Amino acid sequence: MTYRIPAPPPSLEELAKRQQNVVTASQLRARGVPARVITEHCRRGGPWQRLLPRVYLLQSGEPTPEQRMWAALLYAAQNGREEGRREGAVITGAAALALYGFAAVPRLPAVTGVDVLVPRQRRLKDAGEVRIRRTERELVARSVHGLACAPVARAVADALYEWTVDGGPGGAPAPVREVLREAVARPENRCTVRELATELVECGLTEEPRVRAALDELLAAEREFVLERVDRLVDEWLLPAPLAAPELRMRGGTYIGVPDLYWPEQGVAVEVDSDLRCVSEGEAAWVRGGQHRMEYLGIRVVYVSGARLAADPEAVGGELREAYRAGGTDVVELLVV
Repeated sequence: MTYRIPAPPPSLEELAKRQQNVVTASQLRARGVPARVITEHCRRGGPWQRLLPRVYLLQSGEPTPEQRMWAALLYAAQNGREEGRREGAVITGAAALALYGFAAVPRLPAVTGVDVLVPRQRRLKDAGEVRIRRTERELVARSVHGLACAPVARAVADALYEWTVDGGPGGAPAPVREVLREAVARPENRCTVRELATELVECGLTEEPRVRAALDELLAAEREFVLERVDRLVDEWLLPAPLAAPELRMRGGTYIGVPDLYWPEQGVAVEVDSDLRCVSEGEAAWVRGGQHRMEYLGIRVVYVSGARLAADPEAVGGELREAYRAGGTDVVELLVV
């Protein structure tokens, strides 16, 4: 049996270098620095300074924007781990977007407040420019320049929530549309429209007209992109051109639904990423109701997701061809509007 000898904790010099000269009181004590020395070093004209409660900068002069972020994160974490880990806190909101490099928000030096997300049970108060935000969900962190940040979708939602309550950054109109577009356009962000929609619903932001309008634009653009790929598949597999978004009704005028694509002669409908039509549960229930009615009336409904289409277009094309060949089952005669 082999035994792993624990690595010694980093020295104060190593820790300070790792955390850009920002350390907590507990980290200093763990390295043998008594409280009286900390107090003496932080006196006026001393070599250190107190940035936040129990958080110190081991240098004089104005802290850099990155050091301010480290101070906010360490204040909110306050775990005193030997290796300087920051479990239990992540930077979110406009500060996180600035760290991610969003062009639609002020650059890091201009960020005047730092939102930090912590578990709901943590007993912390706002301090200085640090605003504590609480969540009941498990924290997820991404390392950005060595700092723990919330995922892009959550950071965007928190920034928009702040702006809709307190006004835009620096008092300017909130760049809602620009931030949402940038969140999904930058490949390095790895943020999907679905993730954005989920976070915005969770924060109650879809009730805000500007946010809802901008989100609807993104959802529509995403579905349009997938629909174009499905249209190309239809051509490649030599299938007849289907009707696009027809309204289906019973002979008496009863509404049935609006499939994305429909072959009336075969009784086959195609639904593309139908969840992207919906933001609220009520909207989702309305869309599902239409799909269930089509299936009940004998229409064969093919469900296509953008992810599956991107991963295996041949399989999706084969499924469309097979559905067209088989057709619906005892399809009720419908009006196509």
